[in-house]
Amino acid sequence: MNEKEVAEIRRRFRPEKSNITHVRGCFVNEKREMVSQFNQSLQLSSQEETESILSVLKRTLSGGLGKNLIDIAFDTQQVVDSPEHRLLMSVRNSGLEDEQAVQALFDKIIQSLSLEGNYVILLTHDRYDVPYRSKDDQTQADASSEVFSYILCSICPLKITKPALSYHITEKQFCNCKPQWVVAPPELGFLFPAFDDRAANIYGALYYTRSTEQNHQELADAVLHCQLPMPAAQQKDTFHTILEDSLGEDCSYEVLQGLHDQLCGMVEEHKAKKEQAPLAISKQEVKTVLKACNVPEKSVAAFEQQYDAQFGPETDLAPGNIIDPRRFQVQLPDVSIQLNPQRSDLLQIRIVDGVKYILIRADEGVEVNGVGIHIP
Repeated sequence: MNEKEVAEIRRRFRPEKSNITHVRGCFVNEKREMVSQFNQSLQLSSQEETESILSVLKRTLSGGLGKNLIDIAFDTQQVVDSPEHRLLMSVRNSGLEDEQAVQALFDKIIQSLSLEGNYVILLTHDRYDVPYRSKDDQTQADASSEVFSYILCSICPLKITKPALSYHITEKQFCNCKPQWVVAPPELGFLFPAFDDRAANIYGALYYTRSTEQNHQELADAVLHCQLPMPAAQQKDTFHTILEDSLGEDCSYEVLQGLHDQLCGMVEEHKAKKEQAPLAISKQEVKTVLKACNVPEKSVAAFEQQYDAQFGPETDLAPGNIIDPRRFQVQLPDVSIQLNPQRSDLLQIRIVDGVKYILIRADEGVEVNGVGIHIP
C-alpha cells in the first residue's frame, strides 16, 4: 500500500464516513488471561464515544510506511490453503459474525503475544464503496464499482490513571477522582486484506507497530505466518555499524555528508515526481553514492559483503529508516552539533598543529544561551 491508499482508508474512521456498526473485543490481563469480551454497537453509542473509538482505531493506520506500517505478502500456497489465511478470510467474510473464527483469532493473539500489562484487542469490520477515480485524480462517489470489505485489528494497552482532586461546580466542593483504566493508543495491529490499487488484495495485509524498536515478530508468526523485516530502529543502527566497520578510515565527514545529501536528494526527487509507490533505497544505489564520494573500491566491496550478511542481497531499505532528511547531527562525548541539512557545508574537520578541530563558519546571528554575541 502507498501513502494515498493508507490515507484513503484512514478517512473512513469518521462517524459520517464509516460503515462500521460495532466493535468486538476482549480484555486481557497481565497473566494472558481473557477476562471479558464485549460487542459494542456504535449506532447505540453517543457521538463522543463513537468518535473516541474510531479515533483509537484510526491510529492503527498511522506512522511511516516501512517504519510503523509494514506491507505483508502472502505466498500463493498460503492463500490457496493455509489455516492462518483461512481464519482471516472467515472473520472478514462473516463481518465478525463467525463466533468460532473470532474466538480463534483472539486466542491466537493472546497465546502468542508477549506484551506487558493489561490490554484490549479491538476488532472491527467495514465495507467501503470505493469511488471511481479518474485520470485527473478526481473522485466520483456515485460511480463506485468496487466494494472493499476489510477487518482492522488493534491491540491497545490499558493504562491506569493517577488519583486526582477535582472540583464539582454544582455541589461546590472538592472530591477525589478514583483511578480508572483508560485505553492507550494501539501498540500493534493489522489490516486485512491490503488495499492495493484501490482494491482488495487478499495476497497482502498491512501490519502496524507503534514501536520502531520492537515489532513483536511472535504476533506476525502466529496470526500472519510471515517474517517481518528488521525493526526500523535496528535497521538504522545496523546500517550505521556497517558503514563504520566496512569503510574504516575512509568513513570521513565528507563521505557521510555526501551520502546524506545524495539520499536526501533521492527523497526530494521522489516527492517532486509524486510517485505512488514508497521510495526504497537499494544496496546498489548506496554503493553508487559511496563511489561518487571517492570511497575506495576495497571499502565499497566490504560494505556490500556486510550489507548482504545483515540485510540480504535483495533487501531495499526505506530512506526514513537510515537517515533523517530534516536533521544533520555531529556528536562528540561532550558536544552535540545540529545543522540544517542543506547547510552541512558550514562545518569542516581540520587538523591544526596535530590537534583535531571541528570548525563552524559563523557569519552572523550567533547566540549564547539566547543572547546575541559579537565575534570580532
